[in-house]
Amino acid sequence: MAADPVSIFGLSEPVLRIGVFAAAFAVFSGLEAMLPRRARRNRRISRWFTNISMLVLATILIRVIALVLPLIAATTAALYAGQLGLGLFNALDLPLWLEIALAMILLDLAIWLQHLISHMAPLFWRLHRVHHADRDFDASTALRFHPIEMALSALYKIVVVMALGPAALAVILFEITLNASALFNHANMALPQWLDRILRTVFVTPDMHRVHHSIHAAEHNHNYGFCLSIWDRLFATYTAQPKDGHAKMVIGLTDYQCDPTERLGWSLWLPMR
Repeated sequence: MAADPVSIFGLSEPVLRIGVFAAAFAVFSGLEAMLPRRARRNRRISRWFTNISMLVLATILIRVIALVLPLIAATTAALYAGQLGLGLFNALDLPLWLEIALAMILLDLAIWLQHLISHMAPLFWRLHRVHHADRDFDASTALRFHPIEMALSALYKIVVVMALGPAALAVILFEITLNASALFNHANMALPQWLDRILRTVFVTPDMHRVHHSIHAAEHNHNYGFCLSIWDRLFATYTAQPKDGHAKMVIGLTDYQCDPTERLGWSLWLPMR
């Protein structure tokens, strides 16, 4: 059973997602350069090469898996769920706008839960610590995930999408929002404190998420959200500020402060150490 491709404003999903991603990365990287929140510890070029390379390798791995498992794309899974009548939303008769809104909220909760599990389960933490080993914190950190973790994340989203059965449009909008919000809340940019206070009542801000990258385990086991801040408040995993302050806090993991975390080979091999 073939799934029809989805387009928005005449643009295919891949083109739209890549375009928004590239624009968001350029904007937030530019704001980092103009309004930095913290001084860098490592050269940008070496970190960017590693972090971007891991995204490229993850994309290649997922494409290879897709040759065997075509449903690896969350949007394709949503289309098939709709054709087969699977999932929660296919059993409900909701207006499209309401279905999209509820689906995006539930998908965000699912990503929050996935993030929590990646810290709590030792096997998944082995992979996820590649993300936390970065000793700097900027928009490129949002790309720094081990390719195997990215592939497992894609499989997880398939399961969630098939269970929810949301409209494919909702999945596309969520994926775009997830990517843009991850770049935003990893950005090393100084937001005015009044603006940060307002935004974090709903969304995860850079100052809020930076706490999650603290060297202190008590802090990096908090603030799991990527887009909505409500889940950390609701499930008591919210920490407002780092105890050492944003300017002086140490980013990364204790065991790897003297290691070449900015190198690609080191980062890819970390889960096996």
